[in-house]
This record gives sequence, C-alpha cells and structure tokens, in this order.
Amino acid sequence: MHPDQQDPETRVAQQLRQSADRQQMHDLLVDYCLYLDRMELQSLAALFTPDCVVVYGEDPRLQSRGASALAGSLERMWRWSRTSHHLSNVRFAFDGEDAANVISYVMAWHERDDGSVATIYGQYRDRIVRTDGGWRIAERRMFMNGSDAGFTVPITPVERRAPPPGWKAPDIDR
Repeated sequence: MHPDQQDPETRVAQQLRQSADRQQMHDLLVDYCLYLDRMELQSLAALFTPDCVVVYGEDPRLQSRGASALAGSLERMWRWSRTSHHLSNVRFAFDGEDAANVISYVMAWHERDDGSVATIYGQYRDRIVRTDGGWRIAERRMFMNGSDAGFTVPITPVERRAPPPGWKAPDIDR
C-alpha cells in the first residue's frame, strides 16, 4: 500500500518506527568506527551478520566473507599506532521493514609508529538488515573519493561523471 493510502495513525506509526530504526542503524555505524579505532575486533565483528560480505578494495586481502573472517582480516590495522574514523552524510533507503541500503561518508586518519600519517576520504555502501540481535551489516563495500599521499592501500575509487563535451575549467586555482 502506498503511504498516501494509509490511515494517518498507521503512517505516523511507520514514520516513528523508521525514525527509531535510522537512529539504531546510525549507532551501529558509529560503533564500527569506535571499535575499529580501539581495535576491539570481536566487538566490531558482532556488528555484522555471520555471513556478511565486506569489500574494502579489489585486492583479495581487502575482502572478507563472514564476521569471524572480517575480524581476522582487520588485524592488519595493528600496523597503525593510532586511527580515527569519522562518519558523515548518512543516507538511509529502506527496503521493506527489515532491510536498508545505507551510504555514509568516512574520513579515516591513520598514524604509523614513525609519526607519518595517511588519510582517506571515502564512502561505505552498506546493506543493513534487522536480525534477532538488532540491526547488523550484511554487506559493506568501500569506495575512495580521495586520499593524501600517505595513503597507498588500493581502495576502489568512486565513479564520477565526466564533464560535458567542450567544458573548460575556469582559471581560478591560483
């Protein structure tokens, strides 16, 4: 049934439930960043479904199938002495009552033991599903918008539309 055809009480109840669901999914995404920065990998893995698919890049070492495999794969993050992951621009698109496609932007700062740093700006594209234990990430794919010179991990770049034919850049970058 289209939302405009629902009675007002049903529509309000659905809006309230989706609002609560959005907040729970947002908390899930923030917990991911918190656990990754603390290197609490088992807590991080519990945010995913047992059969999740996670792809941070084309390299097979950046891909995992299953929450326990993800925790093992993310042990590579111990090579950094500190990290700081920040989320923004979160967009939820519900697919029924128990699933959503979510895009969030991430800025991830990494510091090596020698003090050098690497920063990536990217997107997480997630499929999040409602489980008996709450909302969990069933699929995550990461894409890179950009990075500084210190970040050399091969993350799949975000596709961007080409400029129109004949477009010329203004000379404003001085």
